[in-house]
Amino acid sequence: MKNIIAVIVIMLLSASVSFAGSKVDGKVMNNAKVKESMNTATGKDSKANMGSIKMKNSEVGKSGVVSNKADIEKSANAAFGKGSTANMGSITMDGSKVNGKVLNNAKVKASMNTATGDKSTANMASITMKNSEVGKSGVVSNKADIEKSANVAFGKGSTANMGSITMDGSKVNGKVLNNAKVRKSMNTATGENSTANMASITMKNSEVGKGGVVSNKADIEKSANVAFGKGSTANMGSITMDGSKVNGRVLNNAKVKESMNTATGKNSTANMGSITLKNSTVGKTGLISNKADIEKSANVAFGENSEANMGSISLE
Repeated sequence: MKNIIAVIVIMLLSASVSFAGSKVDGKVMNNAKVKESMNTATGKDSKANMGSIKMKNSEVGKSGVVSNKADIEKSANAAFGKGSTANMGSITMDGSKVNGKVLNNAKVKASMNTATGDKSTANMASITMKNSEVGKSGVVSNKADIEKSANVAFGKGSTANMGSITMDGSKVNGKVLNNAKVRKSMNTATGENSTANMASITMKNSEVGKGGVVSNKADIEKSANVAFGKGSTANMGSITMDGSKVNGRVLNNAKVKESMNTATGKNSTANMGSITLKNSTVGKTGLISNKADIEKSANVAFGENSEANMGSISLE
C-alpha cells in the first residue's frame, strides 16, 4: 500500500496517471496535451492509457477531487490482446473512493482509440466507475468535445464509450453531469452482449442520492454509434438506468443531426435521444424530463425481439 499525503500530480504532454492500492488524501490532477503520437500495448491483459487517469482499489479522501484535462490531436491509442483496455482522455475507477468531485475535460480531434480482445473496453473522453464511491456532496462531471475521431472495441462483451459516463455498482451522493459534443465521429463495439455508448449516461445498480440530479446534454452531428452482436446495446444521446436510485431529477437534452445509431443481433436495443429506466427509482419530488431534437437521423435495431427507442421515455 502506498501512502501519499496531499499530493497534486500534474503531468504535461503525452501523459497519464495510473495507480492501484494507493491512498492520496486530496487531489490528483493530470493535464495532458498529445499531438501526432501513438501509444500501444500488446499482449494478454494489455492496457493502453493516453491522457487519462486510472484508479483501482484506491482512495483520495480529504475533500477529494480527481481532475483530468486532455487535449489530443491526430493521435492513436491501441491495446491488443485478451481482455485489453484502451483509455484516451478518460477517467476510470474500480473499487475506489474519492470523497467529492471527479472531473474530466477532454478535447479529441482526428484521433483513434482501439481495444481488441475478449471483453475489451475502449474509452474516449469518458468517465467509467465500477464499485466506486465519490461521496461528500458528490459531483461527477464529464465534458467532451470530439471531432473526426473513432473509438472501437472488438471482442465478446466489448464496450465502447465515447463522451459518456458509465456507472456500475457505484455511489455518488449528488449530481452526475455529462456534456458531450460529437462531430463526424464513429463509436463501435463488436461482439456478443457488446455495448456502444455515445454522449450518454448509463447507470447499473448505482445510487446518486443527496438531491440527486442526473443530467445529460448531447450535441451530435454526422456521427455513427454501432453495436454488433447478440444482446448488443447502442445508446446515442440517451440516459439508461437499471436497478438504480437517483432521489430527484433525471434530465436529458439531446440534439442529433444527420447521424445513425444501430444495434444488430437478437435481443438488441438501440436508444437515440431517449431515457430508459428499469427497476429504478427517482424519488424526492421526482421529475423525468427528455428533450430531443432529432433531424435526418436513423435509429435501428435488427434482430428477433430487438427494440428501438427514439426521442422517448421508457419505464419498466
